[in-house]
Amino acid sequence: MVSLANLFSRQPAPLVGLDISSSSVKLVELGRNKAGEWVLERCATEQLERGWITDGNVEKFDEVAEAIRKVVKKSGTRTKNVAMALPASAVITKKIVLQGGLSDAELEIQVEGEANQYIPFSLDEVSLDFCVVGPSANSAGDVDVLIAASRKEKVQDRQGLAEAAGLKPIVLDVESYASRLATRRLVEQLPEEGKDALVALFEVGAMTTSMQVMKNEEVVYDRDQAFGGAQLTQLIVRQYGFSPEEAESKKRSGELPEDYESSVLKPFVENMAQEIARALQFFFTSTPHNRVDHVMLAGGSSSLPGLTEAVTAQTSFDCQVLNPFDGMQLSSNIKENKMRREAPSYLSACGLAMRRFLQ
Repeated sequence: MVSLANLFSRQPAPLVGLDISSSSVKLVELGRNKAGEWVLERCATEQLERGWITDGNVEKFDEVAEAIRKVVKKSGTRTKNVAMALPASAVITKKIVLQGGLSDAELEIQVEGEANQYIPFSLDEVSLDFCVVGPSANSAGDVDVLIAASRKEKVQDRQGLAEAAGLKPIVLDVESYASRLATRRLVEQLPEEGKDALVALFEVGAMTTSMQVMKNEEVVYDRDQAFGGAQLTQLIVRQYGFSPEEAESKKRSGELPEDYESSVLKPFVENMAQEIARALQFFFTSTPHNRVDHVMLAGGSSSLPGLTEAVTAQTSFDCQVLNPFDGMQLSSNIKENKMRREAPSYLSACGLAMRRFLQ
């Protein structure tokens, strides 16, 4: 599920990143030019109706599979190999220390033995994967190994969706790992390449906002909070009497009454900034840290007008909305204005697409 290998020098086989969230399916395909620079080849999104995916579980298989077929067609890709991800809540991960120099077969035996201690299910019921992260910092001659395990039915659901849409699942990752992979490239664009910077990443989803605090590629804290863009849709429903479907459509198109910004949007943005400030406060009270260097926002609702300013006002920390395609060349397939509007929602899909070069 998780791979931290170095870049390959040759162009690996094409692979698309497919991110399935509770509200949409997003597809990204990346390439590299002769100079080794990233190229955004394709990106597309298809909305899902509420209830089709709930808490990472596929409730409406045929409908989601059809949405995947639509997003593939919309993107224009001919690539069948796909990288997908499970939500972090569906995956148990654990870093363990094992003896260095073991063969793959020996490592597998050791990992299965260790996994029994950490996985509250029979190993027959789970899909188990592992990778060697590198030499152990605290134990000379040993290596750090990352174990990832998920219930087989969760894995089979994702594989089945891909196959039903005519795709071939090659990589199954963890959503939070994919997001970090895409964020890492952006952190490296910070002063001093982001070295020793404490970066708080907030991904604002429809129902949940996930927070990860990172330093030098390590996660020092993570937490999920139950607030997201769907709450804004609910406020629009209550304020104007639209159906949920109408409210979502009008929210996306901007076709809302004149008082929307002052009566609905501004209070919601202030509330979201307070939730982010509260999440940071939890981080400060439960760790030795008392500040972060950067707050980064991603997800569909992260680019709401005034949100970065509201977060900075609430927290006093620098805040920016992430564009995972920042600094990439754009192929002729990309509609730039639309891409830039939607870019923050593609963070996980971009990280999955990067796995083409980082397997």
